[in-house]
Amino acid sequence: MSTPEATGTPIHVESADHLDELVADHDIVLVDYHAEWCGPCKMLEPTVEEIADETDAVVAKVDIDELQELARDKQIRSVPTLQFYHNGEQVQQVIGVQSKEDLVEVIEQLG
Repeated sequence: MSTPEATGTPIHVESADHLDELVADHDIVLVDYHAEWCGPCKMLEPTVEEIADETDAVVAKVDIDELQELARDKQIRSVPTLQFYHNGEQVQQVIGVQSKEDLVEVIEQLG
């Protein structure tokens, strides 16, 4: 955990600049693009919270309704979409509900 902001809980992204800061400031970042109305997003939420608590990755949550322009810029076409960043670069993206094991495996490979 490289900064005090890495709290073991998902960080609610407030702007595109905030997301850019998180990606720049941390080695491994998992970005969860979600929406309140999205059933699969709600299914994935406990998994994402566990990953934030149990791994060294910083987990950032982006509400696509709050940050529509950011979602458009990142070409998010469906939710949930998970993007993995390593050393400031996006290295992987998965769409839909994923198993915790698969997500942790990606994080471990990046570490």
